[in-house]
Amino acid sequence: MNEIDHIKEQDQKLQKRRKMLYIVIPLVLALFSIFVLTRISTSRSFHARTIASLDDKKSTVMELTAASTAASAALTLLPGDTATPIAEKLADISTYFLIVLCAIYVEKYLVTMTGYAAFLILIPIGCVLYAAGKGMEKRTWERIAKKLAMFGIAIAVVIPASVKVSDLIEQTYQSSIQDTIDSAKKATEQIQENNGEQSESDTDDGNGVISGILSGIKNGVSDISDKVETVLNNFIEALAVMLVTSCVIPVLVLVFFFWLAKNMLGVEQQKIGK
Repeated sequence: MNEIDHIKEQDQKLQKRRKMLYIVIPLVLALFSIFVLTRISTSRSFHARTIASLDDKKSTVMELTAASTAASAALTLLPGDTATPIAEKLADISTYFLIVLCAIYVEKYLVTMTGYAAFLILIPIGCVLYAAGKGMEKRTWERIAKKLAMFGIAIAVVIPASVKVSDLIEQTYQSSIQDTIDSAKKATEQIQENNGEQSESDTDDGNGVISGILSGIKNGVSDISDKVETVLNNFIEALAVMLVTSCVIPVLVLVFFFWLAKNMLGVEQQKIGK
């Protein structure tokens, strides 16, 4: 009996030590998260690559916006209403590019703010709640603590991860996007040149010369309209790529992390139940 009592006593001491570790370690992690990880995750130098990538994307979107706006404005100068529908579509596309630009700015500001929210608030609260749950033997508190910690980790890594995925997609379309910008600028220059020729023809006194120039301008307008229609299709493709990489992918990455965290917690709960 004495030996059995001794074994039970040793086992109780071991359980108390283990319980103390389950209480102390989360509290230490909470302090480490507040005083170390928060400072690292909120520094611009830590996110330098992500911010540089977002700045490059911002420059591309601004170029696309400027090119589509310039092309739309130039098309309104052409005689007749042939190019008016295309000009209106280009103006609409410029609006959508501004939406993409706003999304990029939001990502750029959130890249440090999410680290602040995760490592200064959510993860420390989760650690403290987990330690309290272990100390008071509240399994519900432990589950809530794990969800808070995983949510904090998810929002901290969602933007860097989504930017990385977006970069992989944009590398495939980078050359076509640059071609879209160049072709739009070229079409705008041709429209402005034709408009200048029209202005010169209005001051010419020779009727035969005027009719010849106007005929050439009409042919030029038709050719330019065809080119700008192709540019419009390229703008639509570029807009689709930007919407996917700047708006859709961040949401999908966040949903993926939530799904992963939910599955991990579900598996752990099944193990506890068994």
